[in-house]
Amino acid sequence: MKANVGTVDRVARLIIGIALIIVPFTGGLGLFDTATYKYVAAAIGAILVATAAVRFCPLYRILGLRTCPA
Repeated sequence: MKANVGTVDRVARLIIGIALIIVPFTGGLGLFDTATYKYVAAAIGAILVATAAVRFCPLYRILGLRTCPA
């Protein structure tokens, strides 16, 4: 697995991922009233945090994208 996630992309994924894990369970937003939305948001957040941690995104590879320098 070659790294294909750059630094700016990595930080953005980490911040958004952590927010998607925490906000549905602690915030009083109406969007996350049902359990399904809470768990889907948390799963997406976990995926974002994981891709930020390993600096590799499978979707980027499929689409031929790369945000890190060669």
